[in-house]
Amino acid sequence: MELFLSVLAAAIGMSAPIMYASVGEIISERSGILNLGLEGIMLMGGAFGYITAIQTGSLGLAILAVLLTGILIGLFYAFMTVTLEANQVVCGLVMVIFGKGFSDFFGKLVHGMTTVNSFGKAAVPLLSRIPFIGPVFFEQNVFVYFLYFLVPAVCFFIYKTRPGLTLKALGENPGALDAAGVQVFGLRYLYVIIGCVIVSLGGAYVTLAYTPSWNSEIIAGRGWIAAALVIFASWNPLYAILGSMLFGGVQVLGQRLQLFGVNIPSHFLAMLPYICTVAVLIVSTGPFRRRKSPVPAALGSPYEREAR
Repeated sequence: MELFLSVLAAAIGMSAPIMYASVGEIISERSGILNLGLEGIMLMGGAFGYITAIQTGSLGLAILAVLLTGILIGLFYAFMTVTLEANQVVCGLVMVIFGKGFSDFFGKLVHGMTTVNSFGKAAVPLLSRIPFIGPVFFEQNVFVYFLYFLVPAVCFFIYKTRPGLTLKALGENPGALDAAGVQVFGLRYLYVIIGCVIVSLGGAYVTLAYTPSWNSEIIAGRGWIAAALVIFASWNPLYAILGSMLFGGVQVLGQRLQLFGVNIPSHFLAMLPYICTVAVLIVSTGPFRRRKSPVPAALGSPYEREAR
């Protein structure tokens, strides 16, 4: 039982950056804007958060830098896709390339440097003493605790509020909203920025909490896994969290098998999460599916007011 609980606790920590990225992408895609640049956004958020932590020694300023990074990226991406109506798939791929190069250029300033300030694990008083549940869920770090509030809040917003209904309509029929006097362009800007900020926090979790360090490969494909997970989760944040746990569990299981001396090549074990990603995409998008995919109808299509 202790082994199972330790694996589950480690899976939560491992999957947290994927959770952030998938939730941020769900918000963006619900508004009708496809953003495949998650990997690049996470790299930039992680890099500038870590650089700020090294240069200032303040975790508060580091988080502020991450939030500012997410806002600027969101503004830039929304300008390209909403105002200029550029191809969203191409913009996402460009964001990955740009994010990797930009973060690597500035990340060289702190490559190999360590910071004494990082978000370590902190047990929640009383709650951490609950049998079974406490050691798993309440002996984590502040980034994980924030997810406990973020995910329910996003679910409540999308499914239980009027603005959430408007958000869903943005991705389904923006022309109807425009005809009703809703500012389609402004709302899409807002939700793209919010999504990018949340994705940036996922990158900051990796560099400021999970493995406090920086290198250009530190995100290790988590952004791509999150992009696939959004489809698997049917654009539902709760399902995305469960899917993230699955991927995190696969990664942790691979590590534990190596520790126990299981005679399986380490490269194959490291490849398991990405094999799962391909399998998820096949299951989620294959023609054999009986249920129609709930993809937002206007996802990836720029809205032209004159064309309605």
